Amino acid sequence: MYNKLIDHTILKAFATEEDIKKLCAEALEYNFASVCVNPINVGLASQLLAGSDVLVCTVVGFPLGANTIEVKQAETIDAIQNGAEEIDMVINVAKAKEYNLDYLCEEIKAVVTSAQGRLVKVIIETCYLNDEEKIIACKAAALAGAQFVKTSTGFGTGGATVADVSLMREHILADMSVKASGGIKTLADLEKMVAAGASRIGTSSGIAIMKEYQEREK
Repeated sequence: MYNKLIDHTILKAFATEEDIKKLCAEALEYNFASVCVNPINVGLASQLLAGSDVLVCTVVGFPLGANTIEVKQAETIDAIQNGAEEIDMVINVAKAKEYNLDYLCEEIKAVVTSAQGRLVKVIIETCYLNDEEKIIACKAAALAGAQFVKTSTGFGTGGATVADVSLMREHILADMSVKASGGIKTLADLEKMVAAGASRIGTSSGIAIMKEYQEREK
């Protein structure tokens, strides 16, 4: 079943408490891998999902990645204290464009350490990077001990592509994974990303995808 591939996501700035309650109810109904919410909503989501195996994921340095390392550390610590079980952090994209591997390693490692064993997914915002820059970002994620690399925030100029997922899969460690996010709206989109090497999908269209899947399986 594809449900456990999906991070059921709402990261809009105007997501209300009712929106978060609806998101969590849907995630429980379909038993998704996680809900991915903004830091302000972590506490509520954690309460609503307590006792289930749907995890609470949140974002750090979102959506631009231009915060200082110290701020990303503080965000991570706060998120964990509020109940976050997975962290999706945005790298400093400019440092990838500068080929500054040392900086990228330092900031990713700071978040990984602050996450205290929780899963860390490193968002490299592929739409702004060339292939060489994407590879540098993947290398940094591997060296810093992150478990995942992720394509996109969904707030950039483009989302996940099959080519990017394949490239990222090729340039991370065997025990690491790829999360595809941004623009994945249909079952066909999901299946293309999985075929390219993604093992997690970030989408706000999880319900539509699962309904499409259930119709096909009938």
